Amino acid sequence: MRRLVVLPFSKSVQMACQSLRARALRSAITTMSLVLAVAFLSYSQVGNIIIQQLAGSGDSEIVGELQALGYTGDVAAAAKQRWIVFLSLLVCVVGIINAQIMSVTERFREIGTLKCLGALDSFVVRVFVLEAGIQGLVGSIFGAIVGLLVATGTALFRFGSPVQAAFFSIEVLISFIITLAIGTGLSLIGALYPAIIAARMQPVEAMRREQ
Repeated sequence: MRRLVVLPFSKSVQMACQSLRARALRSAITTMSLVLAVAFLSYSQVGNIIIQQLAGSGDSEIVGELQALGYTGDVAAAAKQRWIVFLSLLVCVVGIINAQIMSVTERFREIGTLKCLGALDSFVVRVFVLEAGIQGLVGSIFGAIVGLLVATGTALFRFGSPVQAAFFSIEVLISFIITLAIGTGLSLIGALYPAIIAARMQPVEAMRREQ
């Protein structure tokens, strides 16, 4: 009977960081896909908040300019934009799942060795989920900042200084936090299936696989 080894959480973090460094290029590609998706989400959300606050400012000149640019509050247009954001995030999740599955297949022997040494299934799951969580957090931070800056910069170019008040509003801060949570959550969701695959592998079967 195998002796099960309970490794500390710090060891899981260490192994996750080592894995990300060893596969820096693949990790960067996965993170960039998340950055782009989250940036688009952040851009859409912050842009909508700025437009809504400008439209409600009571400044007839700004309201007239918004109408001239086509910002009419069309429900169908808003629904279409949300659908595009949803599709971009869905593509991002699929990309993360694919990258994590490839990571599992590249590490069959490593996983097999860990399990032969008595590592618990929960430890294997924890390592893969931590990797995804780190990628998700980093990608979400950069993506949310990029989207926020692009949306604000675009609005400043079009409407000028009145945008500054909207930029420092509580709604923008809440949107930023929600975007971070969504991006990190998507990474964790995308890593669950590959992590479960890795944890359920039999040690002997994993050791037999080709690198």
